[in-house]
Amino acid sequence: MKSPQAHPLTSPILFALCIACLWAGAIHAADVPAPATKAALTVSVVHAARSTAAVKLAANGGLAAWQEASVGAEANGLRIAELHAAVGDSVQKGQLLLTFDAESVQADVALARAALAEAQATALDAAANAARARAVDGSGALSAQQVNQYLTQEQVAKARVDSAKAQLDAQLLRLKHSQVLAPDAGVVSARSATVGAVVGAGTELFKLIRQGRLEWRGEVTAAEMGRIAPGTQVVLTAPGGAQAPGRVRVVAPTVDAQTRNGLVYVDLLAPMGKGAAAAFKPGMYARGEFSLGNSSALLVPQTAVVVRDGFSYVYRVGADKRVSQTKVQTGRVGDNTLEILSGLKPEDQIVASGGSFLSDGDLVKVVSTAAPASAPASAASK
Repeated sequence: MKSPQAHPLTSPILFALCIACLWAGAIHAADVPAPATKAALTVSVVHAARSTAAVKLAANGGLAAWQEASVGAEANGLRIAELHAAVGDSVQKGQLLLTFDAESVQADVALARAALAEAQATALDAAANAARARAVDGSGALSAQQVNQYLTQEQVAKARVDSAKAQLDAQLLRLKHSQVLAPDAGVVSARSATVGAVVGAGTELFKLIRQGRLEWRGEVTAAEMGRIAPGTQVVLTAPGGAQAPGRVRVVAPTVDAQTRNGLVYVDLLAPMGKGAAAAFKPGMYARGEFSLGNSSALLVPQTAVVVRDGFSYVYRVGADKRVSQTKVQTGRVGDNTLEILSGLKPEDQIVASGGSFLSDGDLVKVVSTAAPASAPASAASK
């Protein structure tokens, strides 16, 4: 006997039960709440502050002596006996720097004195003969030719006395030049003299930085030269970080035809090797900032600005607590602040720090409002 053939579950009752189960599952799923979106970061917000900031112009340049004095030998053929100054010494005007061996000069002085004494004695004898000739002139005791001869001998003797005096003065001057004195106060920057050397007249023995004054020669563009005037205050920074005040003495009247840059000559206000200028040396390359006054600026904390792909961005916080990445243009840089030139309004709320961890559209949790950015003590212009 055959078993009955199986049929698929196509009963209307069974189909209705399946539909009911599906509806019940959908209703249950609708009753379960969706999980809440989690904040990407907890942040503080800040408003940009409109304030007055100092305008600074930065430049680089080299340090040099304000003026250098070359000290040379004025006596010829003398041997150096003793040195009294070394490189780095501070000297005063008229201070002894070097002594030559003056024995030969002293002998020449003695010879010149003897020659002067002889000439003076000869002049006295000639003057006496001339006086007697004048007394008998016209009496016939002496001819006119003899009278003229005695008078001429008197004049020649006087001239020889003058010549002997001049020779003595020349030897005394050589004796004076056997001691080399500082022509001005300053700092010895170089010394080429050595003990025992015989030098000729004009040979350089020392170099002095006059009055210990240094100057900084800042290189600025032709457009920037018009913003700088004599008397402008400058803050100079040495490679080691030391700072010293300066003041613009003069702005160069010309611009280099190759670089199109001009020089600004700045006097260091402290003498070389003293106080704030102790870290500055001639030949050193230094950075300077010119103080050009004050101007209004929109400032934000530096931590609020994020640099990506060469552009600057801030993250504005909207009413829905989501951030929007906003491109801005920056200007002057202060100690802890940054000037915003465009892209931001004072009423905008921005993330105070941590923007580098955010992306456009992220949800944030605001915990506090940071104090507005204040004007820095100085801000450098670009």
